[in-house]
Amino acid sequence: MRAINRAEIPVGGRGMAIAGRLLERRDWIESAERAVDFIRATLWRDGRLLATCKDGHAHLNAYLDDHVYLIDALLELLQARWRADDLDFTIELAELVLDRFQDTAGGFFFTSDDHEQLIQRPKPGHDDATPSGNGIAARVLARLGHLLGEARYTEAAERTLKALWPSVENTPYGHTSLLAALEEKDARIEELMGQKQHLQEQCGKISDEANHLRQWVVRARTAGGGQRRRRAH
Repeated sequence: MRAINRAEIPVGGRGMAIAGRLLERRDWIESAERAVDFIRATLWRDGRLLATCKDGHAHLNAYLDDHVYLIDALLELLQARWRADDLDFTIELAELVLDRFQDTAGGFFFTSDDHEQLIQRPKPGHDDATPSGNGIAARVLARLGHLLGEARYTEAAERTLKALWPSVENTPYGHTSLLAALEEKDARIEELMGQKQHLQEQCGKISDEANHLRQWVVRARTAGGGQRRRRAH
């Protein structure tokens, strides 16, 4: 059995989940589920994600990209078919990213804090053949944070965008994934502002109706009091 590439299962699973949802192909969604189940059974050991597997032997600490690509795939799969275990797995991975990869200055390192010592611990923001781990992290943490109402996730996404913004400004064409995360964030804010305006309008209508009701009650009581006085005379 050949060694399994650390990125191909989550990326492939994400693609199958999206295609299955949009094209209503139940078999493709089930294929994505099997991919996730394989990762959980084979590459998830003692609360840590491993990077590679060959002949049933999984080893080596997984990198930032492995974690956030997998979170991305799980979020797409949850949209296609809800499984509570998948949400639990997503949260475990997100917590692991925050605990082991986060830079206090913002953004995420490529390796975990207990990885073997390297000359440099990189924090890449630019895209290569695959999207930047920091770009995907900013997007999926923002999505998960809004889904769960968890401010720690949305704040980590915000810090990532702020920390890497100088690099984005310098070469925007090399940071598509970070720009996509920023665009989605802004779109979500606009959506929330639209919902806020709608709620304000609805509250205004309810307030107007309540005022009309109070005025009707006052008129009814006044009219009733006048009728009782006339009957008394």
